[in-house]
Amino acid sequence: MQLHTIKTLGELKASGYQSRSIKDEIRHNLLHRLRHQEPTFSGIVGYEDTVIPDVERALLSKHNILFLGLRGQAKTRMARQMTELLDEYIPTIPGSDINDDPLNPVSGFARALVEEKGDDTPITWLHRSQRYGEKLATPDVSVADLIGDIDPIKAANLKLNFADERVLHYGIIPRSNRCIFVINELPDLQARIQVALFNILEEGDVQIRGFKLRLPLDILFVFTANPEDYTNRGSIVTPLKDRIESQILTHYPRTIEQALEITGQEAGIADDQKELVEVSDLVRRLIEQVAFEARGSELVDKKSGVSARLTISAFENAVSAAERRAIINNEKHTQVWISDLAGIIPSITGKVELVYEGEQEGPFQVAMNLLDKAIRTQFVEYFPNPETLKKRRNTGKASQEKVDDPYRPVINWFDKGNHLHLSFGNSDKEKLMALYQVDGLHAVVKKLYPGADEEQAGLLMEFVLHGLAAHSLISKKIFETKVEFKDLIGSMMNLGGMSTEEDEFDEES
Repeated sequence: MQLHTIKTLGELKASGYQSRSIKDEIRHNLLHRLRHQEPTFSGIVGYEDTVIPDVERALLSKHNILFLGLRGQAKTRMARQMTELLDEYIPTIPGSDINDDPLNPVSGFARALVEEKGDDTPITWLHRSQRYGEKLATPDVSVADLIGDIDPIKAANLKLNFADERVLHYGIIPRSNRCIFVINELPDLQARIQVALFNILEEGDVQIRGFKLRLPLDILFVFTANPEDYTNRGSIVTPLKDRIESQILTHYPRTIEQALEITGQEAGIADDQKELVEVSDLVRRLIEQVAFEARGSELVDKKSGVSARLTISAFENAVSAAERRAIINNEKHTQVWISDLAGIIPSITGKVELVYEGEQEGPFQVAMNLLDKAIRTQFVEYFPNPETLKKRRNTGKASQEKVDDPYRPVINWFDKGNHLHLSFGNSDKEKLMALYQVDGLHAVVKKLYPGADEEQAGLLMEFVLHGLAAHSLISKKIFETKVEFKDLIGSMMNLGGMSTEEDEFDEES
């Protein structure tokens, strides 16, 4: 007989079922997973040797937990996954506001029902997916919201005295009895509200409006906070922090590989987009590198952080940019080109907090600079470092270096006054034709990547141009509908003379 088919208290007692506290329950199930080498948290990348072991130790110690970290570090996701460590079902008394344990009822309603019906008391079963409560802390949250209050309307309707426990309206915490309860952004709670949590954490009971009520709650508390909150918006009062036994520091992905795995797991790419648009490993790494550059940028507020949501949104936008271009050009298949990454700018500007200097620069320009830095950083992972070649030329072996410099023919082509326009709306065929105009560009790619097909070679050719521009060997200008590559010195001499895209086309004609 399966336990969750039992319908009465008498049957539950006869089955030999024994109640456990939620922390004992999680500890028992976690130990089972560890002994059988089963994963504790799924889809949490980069925490295998850091955060996850800390969480496991805290749960084995039956601790309440504070996750401390910047935004987008999977704090809430980990809390939600803790429900997988609960028993699949637990028995409760139907009609109880606080999920009373039939073998150990604590509310007045449940105690009265058990006293009245005895072993015939009906029971119901609560699935672990329903044993999770969450509250975003905001300054307007009250004690009544969290813990409860006297309900005068209920008292009037039931004709009860205010001294009767039945006039109480329980808040979200008592209603989360025998559950995991999460308070996100804990420092945003006013200090007096945080004080109201002392007894719950220390004694496991609640006090409502001085009501003579002892209500021992059984809850695993998980709190989340951003270090920025401690100075900018509030703080966790010391006595409350002291009652949270384990404080666990979270972090962003520490390698590009981890970041790639997270984005690949979380990005919402439709099946028809996957069929139409190819995304190379190069483009994926460039998008991830943008977040790494942002986290190290002096123009971005480091205390605010740069969420993994930036690269997830950017990846989705890059695919959509390529999809839109392919549909307009009536193409059956395409790839994300470097120029398509202009479409990820809205994903960057909305997800980075700028310091004063960044605000002066402007969100759009900061985003473009981050993309250029990402290209510069990743370029040397695929092609010879132009900076190294520059240093070799300065040693006096100029003639030899000209032979060894794969970029010299490309730079010379631009130095002769040639320029290249790549429209964001170009079809793949048009883009390839334009790239092949540049002397020596295909030779650079073919020498290092002889096995690349036409599509891959085209992307790498475009990458070389952006990489040379990022290393200040040729110039690059971004307009609303195109990107233009020219020689560096000629562009510097003309700087300031051209202010609009229309001017650029006038100069060409």
